[in-house]
Amino acid sequence: MNRMIRVVSSMFILVTILMTGCAQKTPYATTTMQPQPTAAPRESIVVEKTVEVQMEGFVPGASTGGTDEPNDQPYGDVFFENYGVNPRIDTEDDKFSTFAVDVDTASYTVMRRLINDGYLPDKDSVRVEEYVNFFEQGYESPTESAFGITIDGAPSPYVENYHLVRIGLKGYEVSAEERPDVVLTFVIDVSGSMDMENRLGLVKDALELLVEQLRPTDEIGIVVYGSRAHVVLEHTPVEDANTILRAIRRLEAEGSTNAEEGLEEGYRLARQHFNPEAVNRVILCSDGVANVGRTGPESILEVIREYAEKDIYLTSIGVGMGNFNDVLMEQLANDGDGFYAYVDDIKEAERIFVHRLPSSLQVIARDAKVQVEFNPDVVSRYRLIGYENRDVADDDFRNDEVDAGELGPGHSVTALYEVKFEADADPQATALTVYLRWEDPNTGTVTEISRSAARNDLSDEFAESDPRFQMTAVVAQYAEILRQSYWAKDAGIELEDVARDAQRIAEYLPRDQDVQEFVQLAVKAIDLSPTQ
Repeated sequence: MNRMIRVVSSMFILVTILMTGCAQKTPYATTTMQPQPTAAPRESIVVEKTVEVQMEGFVPGASTGGTDEPNDQPYGDVFFENYGVNPRIDTEDDKFSTFAVDVDTASYTVMRRLINDGYLPDKDSVRVEEYVNFFEQGYESPTESAFGITIDGAPSPYVENYHLVRIGLKGYEVSAEERPDVVLTFVIDVSGSMDMENRLGLVKDALELLVEQLRPTDEIGIVVYGSRAHVVLEHTPVEDANTILRAIRRLEAEGSTNAEEGLEEGYRLARQHFNPEAVNRVILCSDGVANVGRTGPESILEVIREYAEKDIYLTSIGVGMGNFNDVLMEQLANDGDGFYAYVDDIKEAERIFVHRLPSSLQVIARDAKVQVEFNPDVVSRYRLIGYENRDVADDDFRNDEVDAGELGPGHSVTALYEVKFEADADPQATALTVYLRWEDPNTGTVTEISRSAARNDLSDEFAESDPRFQMTAVVAQYAEILRQSYWAKDAGIELEDVARDAQRIAEYLPRDQDVQEFVQLAVKAIDLSPTQ
């Protein structure tokens, strides 16, 4: 989606929180941005690519769980944005599908938090690609390029006469020993709202985990912000870990939330200690609410963009519910050439900062984007499932000035398409070609690779395909149901069907704890559904 459109829409959202106190709750329910309703497309109608489908559905669950709030919401002051649902496209009208890569996973862990609290997630909190990209996909690491492309698929178990095609990207691996040094600047929200639910305590525990994983030659500086921002620790080598940990443990919540000043001070400190031989990254830990200083997104995002262009990356870590702004946290990461994660418990912090540390810190590709070209002689229609807010104009795929996504070593990205094949098409003819284009952050060299696939390259039966592909299809369908997608409603698939499929597939992946946990979440969602 065009950055300016994102900014304008989010400005409307954030203006509603200008008077919201961080230290004190106010009786607002969940706030979302909705696209204008459009007529539900039919299979016999050609839908233009720019159409966003808005549908009727069951009453959405609350944004999160915990304590009762006004208007029967378990929490108030929770901000999400509805980006619509991608339509099916006739390839004769548009044979290209183009999007920026996305490695965020926050939407999935927000859902996990809500389900475990006993609530279905707000439909506008669901970004399908973040559900899918949370899971291990089993792609092989590339050997001849920085990235590899995988294409597989099978007949859809949910939509008659359609196939599901999985497009996977995988970056080369970098061990903890091989990664460059890092210069990290923690920007920590210590406003009053961070005292709720022990949010600041969770942030402190998470950052201690990170410090324990770093090398002695890495450096850490700390900026905090409440009503005002200030430096609590100048950049210190991790060999002096005790000094760093003492600074973290002494943090206490107080005051309002001057996010703009906090980020400005954090980037100023990061720039002052910039090391061109290292990875320079700001790590923002917050619930995303801004109510002091300039609170509009444009003023904050201007700061982010300026420093992102100077090779200082941003990671935004969201915590808490109630007084939580998912929209701002995601946009900050997008404009800061980084990623957005939501930490619902210490295990998630461990997953990000321990098990996936190199990919969480280092960048091996900037402005990475994907273009899929469908052959109209073989494919009659297609639909990209998710990535609604990562859309890139087809003509901008080779425009290297257009902002896209960033990838770290070992990162994998998955996109799932619904595809309808022409009945009389040659099964050995090329059905689609996937192009991946990115810039090397060290040399500035732009590289483009591609891979093609025919219908014969896909499995004949869904149940006989790769179990991880099957799980991807199930997770995507689960997300489609939760966000009340027209297409899920039209297919007549229920949460019970998804849970049943997940239980079957999980038997093939017994050691994958994320898969096993997903089965439990899918079963819990059934009991939380309004139809029960």
